[in-house]
Amino acid sequence: AKAMEVAKIDTILIGDSLGMTVQGHDSTLPVTVADMAYHTAAVRRSNQYAFIMTDLPFMSYATLGDALVNAKTVMQVGAQMVKVEGGAWLAETVAVLTRNGIPVCVHLGLTPQSVHVFGGYKLQAKTRSAADQLIDDCKAVVEAGAALLLLECVPAQLGQEISELFPNIPVI
Repeated sequence: AKAMEVAKIDTILIGDSLGMTVQGHDSTLPVTVADMAYHTAAVRRSNQYAFIMTDLPFMSYATLGDALVNAKTVMQVGAQMVKVEGGAWLAETVAVLTRNGIPVCVHLGLTPQSVHVFGGYKLQAKTRSAADQLIDDCKAVVEAGAALLLLECVPAQLGQEISELFPNIPVI
């Protein structure tokens, strides 16, 4: 984090992938909110320059109450945005978090917290109907207040299409 500050890197994601890259797990699923808060606080202490986004880990936003409590936890230790994984079903959560002053990034496409549902780490939205569903999911969360969309493992052309459909927010 300190090296990123010196290099003027403008955004840092504290990802639940720390479960695999730091903790030695084979997935992100064992990562807890306490783990995310610990790492977020350490990064914030070392870097006052970058915008810090923190993942809410597996099942930590399954209910609106959980989402508010857990987002509050990571925001209070230094996150400036939370990242959640899912689609249209998250619209109410996004709206509630946003209304409570918590900026939200929504991660769509290949979402590692749902890797067992997808049957592994593989390309998503390969068919037109699956692409249209992803677009509908993006629309629902953007209308709910998502501040940023993160698309993982989707065809490049679909990523471009989504970027053009939502020009008022960043699409990664």
